[in-house]
Amino acid sequence: MTTPTTAPPPTIRVAVTQSEPIWLDLNATITKTCSLIAEAASQGAQLISFPECWIPGYPAWIWTRPVSPTLHTLYMRNSLNTSSPEFARILNAAKSHNITVVLGFSENVHDSLYISQAIISHEGEVLSKRRKIKATHMERTVFGDADAETGLAGVVDTAVGRVGALSCWEHVQPLLKYYMCAQREAIHVAAWPPLFKEEDEGDEGGLFSMSGEGAAVLARTYAMESSSFVLHTTAVISQAGIDLMQTATGAIMNTPGGGSSAVFGPDGRLLSKALPPTEEGIIYADLDFEQVYRAKAFVDIVGHYSRPDLLWLGVGGRDQRHVREVGDDL
Repeated sequence: MTTPTTAPPPTIRVAVTQSEPIWLDLNATITKTCSLIAEAASQGAQLISFPECWIPGYPAWIWTRPVSPTLHTLYMRNSLNTSSPEFARILNAAKSHNITVVLGFSENVHDSLYISQAIISHEGEVLSKRRKIKATHMERTVFGDADAETGLAGVVDTAVGRVGALSCWEHVQPLLKYYMCAQREAIHVAAWPPLFKEEDEGDEGGLFSMSGEGAAVLARTYAMESSSFVLHTTAVISQAGIDLMQTATGAIMNTPGGGSSAVFGPDGRLLSKALPPTEEGIIYADLDFEQVYRAKAFVDIVGHYSRPDLLWLGVGGRDQRHVREVGDDL
């Protein structure tokens, strides 16, 4: 675990996407990603955030039917390998536009898939690459789990301060959140797929915590707990995406919409104006880091408002290499 080495600038401008990927099309979504990076930079943004599995789009069909060999194979072929020329295009876009990029993507590692996030510097360098520590519910039909190294990649110094990221329901994991807070985030990216209104009470499978309103509560809570800015970043799905993945009869992502991107301040207040849920766009916000200091003056859960003599967190994991030499510590 690392600690801050430099203070953030007094104010920065961020860009939070609310957009639709080119579903299950790696190259087309890479092109759209680079276009959004250029657009955000042209508006003075110093950091841009993308949703969960932005590349090549969230596998929405899993909530309609758990097994779809045709779509799963297509999804695998269009997921992103970080040693690929496609990933290099994003690195080059970050560098050429002088902007920090927090990217959500389906990562292909020898045809095993992981829900991953990368923090890319304004110089086009990968500062952090992490994987979701546990795929959520039906996601386990497509994605594997992170190991200790990739799941706990944590928070990094960037040109705009300490930045960290988590995906989706990782925001209900108290121990993981505390680990992130202990690394002194200034800006947190909360990446989500398309999110929709709460289902009717008693509706089978419907949970408030799966809704757009529920996820916003998690984002605001995270902001208050961590005293950081939270860039709540969601995707949009259109009728074309619904038709492609055949989700019209599914539990979620069965109607167009899902966008609910927002920016929350370190005390949990909303700092941005919402876009309509079916509308693509970029939400901009100017972050004043004086707000971080004001919040922490009242509550710092890993500082003056903590009791590590009574409560503490242990972090780590055993060697998880598939092949180990005889005599290696296990």
